[in-house]
Amino acid sequence: MNDWLDDAPDAPGAPTTASAASAASAAPATEWITTPLTADLLRGALDLEQTEHGVLPHRLPARARAQCADGQLAMAEAQASGVRLVFRTRATAIELDALRTKNAYQGAPPRPDGLYDLLVDGRPAGQAGVPGGNVLVIDMSTGSADMRPGPVGTVRFTGLPDRVKDIEIWLPHNEITQLVALRTDAPVEPLPDAGRKKWLHHGSSISHGSDAASPSTTWPALAASLGGVELTNLGLGGSALLDPFTARALRDTPADLISVKIGINLVNADLMRLRAFGPAVHGFLDTIREGHPGTPLLVVSPILCPIHEDTPGPSAPDFSNLSAGKLQFRAAGDPAERAGGKLTLNVIRDELARLVKQRAADDPNLHYLDGRDLYGEADFAELPLPDQLHPDAATHRRIGERFAALAFGSDGPFAFTAGRA
Repeated sequence: MNDWLDDAPDAPGAPTTASAASAASAAPATEWITTPLTADLLRGALDLEQTEHGVLPHRLPARARAQCADGQLAMAEAQASGVRLVFRTRATAIELDALRTKNAYQGAPPRPDGLYDLLVDGRPAGQAGVPGGNVLVIDMSTGSADMRPGPVGTVRFTGLPDRVKDIEIWLPHNEITQLVALRTDAPVEPLPDAGRKKWLHHGSSISHGSDAASPSTTWPALAASLGGVELTNLGLGGSALLDPFTARALRDTPADLISVKIGINLVNADLMRLRAFGPAVHGFLDTIREGHPGTPLLVVSPILCPIHEDTPGPSAPDFSNLSAGKLQFRAAGDPAERAGGKLTLNVIRDELARLVKQRAADDPNLHYLDGRDLYGEADFAELPLPDQLHPDAATHRRIGERFAALAFGSDGPFAFTAGRA
């Protein structure tokens, strides 16, 4: 398990912890080998865009991106949640040049820098960030954004074991990352397919990794590690909205296991009413089934979110504590509006359970998981949502462990299909 909170690299048999430094630090004299950044060295991306700086991984294909002009979606799908560089090498030193774009919020303290997680033979072996880069300053009161350009930076990992090993570098889940150059002090080759099952997951900002500690400790990444599967994470912050182009991306992506977590963004955005919701779910699942007719497919309803359990959206930011770095959200709807078809999380859970039961009569590989089994009332009492919407790092860990047990466990819908690492 990729656990950055435990001292995993010092465990028996673990690799030496790598050191990391910025490009400004003095580097030892090294005969570097530069390796082209090609698709066979990347996992978790559905498309690679060539830019003036290098390669930009996308989590939605170009056709899907062309069908939606929404800035939130464009930002979310270009943030590299679940995307990682993977290769086999004897190198003891690795440098990666990258141009990041991170978000900042007007009037709030700076957000933490994104992290790169290094895994050696599946074990945590180093973390670092890339300096410089662009900053997108967002004014949440007006919705405006101002891009402030910055330079390419370098992340460096040294002191790696002098042996052939499998390397994974998980890119920051909360930043847009343009990959510029990969340098090592020994040749690199693509990592052979280990034969693990491919898990394709779609969800909201919670699945995307909002407020997780690092890219390999978002709840889907943790669940994938525990389940012994290869993750493609289509968690799209603010953008799990039953869009047909997202369904087609899921349809066209190779997968042995598929899960879709539906609900919270529809309430956040106050996007549709109950009359539209049911047919939209049917259409979304129909499209997935066109490409994956017999693949185990798990529909997951929202985790507990008290502000929206029985109160419709939209979600609205609460700026009262923004200067102290405490952005919170509130439900701006009225519970009485449920009578007119407005969606709440309880309404969505009831409808999803009904639809899955109806469809499962003809689709035995379709399953339902109530999100409150991942995070419910007792969990909220112990680990409340800091901003009323998003879980913190400890809660990501809990959700990931619970999902692994419920989905990949012996009685779960993905049982006996997930390969073990």
